[in-house]
Amino acid sequence: MVHELVKHNSVFNQFIREIRDESIQRDRMRFRRNLERIGEVLAYEISKSFHFEKQDVTTPLGVAEMMVPATKPIVCTILRAGLPMHHGMMSYFDQSDAAFAAAYRRHHKGGDFEIEVDYLSCPSLDEAVLIIADPMLATGSSIEMVYKQLLRKGNPSKVHIASIIASDSGIKHLRSILPENTEYWAGAIDTELTAQAYIVPGLGDAGDLAFGRKD
Repeated sequence: MVHELVKHNSVFNQFIREIRDESIQRDRMRFRRNLERIGEVLAYEISKSFHFEKQDVTTPLGVAEMMVPATKPIVCTILRAGLPMHHGMMSYFDQSDAAFAAAYRRHHKGGDFEIEVDYLSCPSLDEAVLIIADPMLATGSSIEMVYKQLLRKGNPSKVHIASIIASDSGIKHLRSILPENTEYWAGAIDTELTAQAYIVPGLGDAGDLAFGRKD
């Protein structure tokens, strides 16, 4: 199942508009905060798919019966652009464990590139609900490579892919290789990729906008 949040009008659309706007992007702190807020909203939406259980809560005046999440997902964030998004998601999944992966493009002459994963920190994933968070889902290759590395830590029972801006072709690629019950959550889905595999209209390089250009 693929969820595109901007299709449902809410204040969330304002956050997406601001991170796309090249004039607003110049305010680096505001850009990071919007990534964080989008992470919070994505966490909220993903939580609706969790298993819930009844719990009694004692108040000063009585006992209230509440339905609360029984699922504590493991949130795996792809560095470095994913850090603000990760902070937003973990502020909602405050009892969850975290995982981190460093994936980057190794460019070759002629413009080709391959994805390298050179760092992974993760708890056991056996029977876990796994969320892989990456702000920009372009070709899907980064998430594909990270997912394959994560399988060394166990087999999750459920996988959620969370992105802020995704490409239609990237989601199609992941749907062809990830488990059938994987759910995809995107702030917005764009239809075009450049020859260098950047999303159009997208928003640019999320990592550079959040933390500065790389040498």
